[in-house]
Amino acid sequence: MVGLLAAGGVLGTAGIVSAPDVTEAEQYSAEWWRDVLLDVPLRLAGLVVIAIAARYLLHKFINRMVRRTVEKEPPKAVLGSARAARIVFGGAGAYSERRALRAETMGSVLRSITTVLISAIAVVTALEMLGYAVGPVLASAGVLGVALGFGAQNLVKDFLAGAAMLLEDQYGVGDVIDMGHAVGTVEAVSLRITRLRSVDGTVWYVRNGEVVRVGNSSYGWSRALLDVHIPLDADVARAKRLLEQVVTDLAADDRWDGLILEPPEVWGVEDLTADGVLIRVVIKTKPLEQWRVARELRERIKRRFDAERLTLPVATETPSTGPGGAGDPSNPPPA
Repeated sequence: MVGLLAAGGVLGTAGIVSAPDVTEAEQYSAEWWRDVLLDVPLRLAGLVVIAIAARYLLHKFINRMVRRTVEKEPPKAVLGSARAARIVFGGAGAYSERRALRAETMGSVLRSITTVLISAIAVVTALEMLGYAVGPVLASAGVLGVALGFGAQNLVKDFLAGAAMLLEDQYGVGDVIDMGHAVGTVEAVSLRITRLRSVDGTVWYVRNGEVVRVGNSSYGWSRALLDVHIPLDADVARAKRLLEQVVTDLAADDRWDGLILEPPEVWGVEDLTADGVLIRVVIKTKPLEQWRVARELRERIKRRFDAERLTLPVATETPSTGPGGAGDPSNPPPA
């Protein structure tokens, strides 16, 4: 052993075997390359995987909640019949189509919000892993956000109005609404704009912050409102009996029974004019089905009055209904 130590000392003195001298710069450089090639990339890859997995799980959870809301049906066994369930829950209840449309709209907005939040958190965490000071960046972003808030007040107004609209359930995808100059069927809803398509195919983009009033023609339930014009010398009582028979036959028809929520009514004489008498007929229908029911009702009234030889100068719908006509809520006024 003593001999080996002595030999090692001799070799070391001769310069053949010597302990490696690693400078501080070389050691720093080695650690830096190790972090660059192994540590930081692996952590960044793990962060990306976690962000993608979190986004996937949250979107899956949101889609599942939306699907459960859309596929939920009224408890027919409790109420005894599908018609009773439709009348009780088909309007604005928990099982309405209106609620399903709202759920789909809210699901789309929630998916967008979760994507933005997860992306922002992942970017900030990645900057911290790369060695950047996140505190000043966040502070600068806060100051920039305040400046943009003052400079883009209309944009902030649109987002706040869109959030309030969604929370209050004013309208949703599939509704026919009247926003003043823009009228049509809602195709898409976001926090900033609402996209409508009119009956002639024109697409309208409306900023939510500019909406002062909204008329929804398909919220909960709708009503087919028909004013039948008969001559002054016609028998009003007879005309009312014929109208009652027509609407009763329409409600009893299997093809239309599913669209009518309540028994139709003949309200009676609505107005007296120099040309004749207006008799009003109303039918409560499912949302967006009032125009189909009104067209069928006009056709049946015409056939029945012709068979009874009762003169029918005009049968017009009130200006608030009737797709394609002057009073069609899905037909926008001229620009």
